[in-house]
Amino acid sequence: MQTTLKDLDINKKCIVLNLLNQGISRRRMLDLGIIPGASIEVIRKSPLGEPKLYKIKGALIALRKEETVNILVKIIEK
Repeated sequence: MQTTLKDLDINKKCIVLNLLNQGISRRRMLDLGIIPGASIEVIRKSPLGEPKLYKIKGALIALRKEETVNILVKIIEK
């Protein structure tokens, strides 16, 4: 099932399908390891709902909604 990274709940895993970001935002995502084929797990969210904490290639990275809305992913069923 294809969705955006923003829409995933806690403890869900996914595979990155595509980045719709452009320019500096796209470069930052690529530098963080968010590339097509990368596995991402949603670890937790802050008390106010954002940012969410993601596990990407062994690193824990906090991303806000506006950063994750353009990342298309496929959910991995557990």
